[in-house]
Order: sequence, then structure tokens, then C-alpha cells
Amino acid sequence: MKNIVTALDFSDASDAVLAAAISLAKLQNATLHIVHVLEPEPSYTAYGMTPEEFPAIQVFQQESQKRAEAKLNQAMTTAKAEMGDVRAELMIGSPLHAIIDYVKKTSADLVVIGTHGHGAVAALLIGSVAEGLVRKALCPTMVIPCKMS
Repeated sequence: MKNIVTALDFSDASDAVLAAAISLAKLQNATLHIVHVLEPEPSYTAYGMTPEEFPAIQVFQQESQKRAEAKLNQAMTTAKAEMGDVRAELMIGSPLHAIIDYVKKTSADLVVIGTHGHGAVAALLIGSVAEGLVRKALCPTMVIPCKMS
């Protein structure tokens, strides 16, 4: 294995996902790619507005990006403390499609992702990035469950 991609959503499951990805990358002497995907800002035209009429959405998107960058840097610092080759990337788009594109771009050998354990009904209604990756990724996908308390 040369490249392991781990996708973090910065939920409660993220620490366990990152720890598993670090362990696997260390065992395989692989490059660890840590990614996070932000959903794109909604289209103003869908609401019949211009950006000037709805500035709060721009502020929200900028704040979301700033927080995501900080958390991604923190995850990268954690990984670099334990292993050598770590890369991080913040992407904007559909999480499933952005991760699949990144997996292709890096010729990943493994994807490590977390799940929230919402169940089949929630996955059916809102979709599941983890489920989508298991079905569509071009390499094996390891799903780390969120510990339920």
C-alpha cells in the first residue's frame, strides 16, 4: 500500500477514524492523505436573490471554511507527530464525489471513513457517504463505526 485516504467530517467519530488511518499508514509505510469536504455555498438564484441581498451566506461559508482549515491542520499535526508522509486537502463539493475524485487522483489503495450508525432508514433518506464509498470507490473502503453511548 502506498496511499491511504481518510475522509474526516470532524464529528465524534473523527478521532477514531484518524487513529485507525494513522495506524494503517504506519504499518504499511504509506502516505496518509487527510481530506475534508465542505458543501458548496447554496446558489443565490435558487432563492431569487443576489449575493448582496443575502450576505449572511457568504459569512457562514467563510467561517465554515476557516474552521475546517483549522481542524484539518490539527488532524495533520496529530498525524505528523506519529508518522512521516502526511498530506491534507480541503475540498468543496459533494462529499461522495469529491472523495471519489481524490481517491482516483491519488491512486489510493485504501479509504478509511467513519459512520454515525444512523441506521438504514436515515441512510435511505439522507444518504451516506460511507455507504456510497463502499459501493463506488475503486479501492477497498474501511468503515470505522462511531461509538454509541
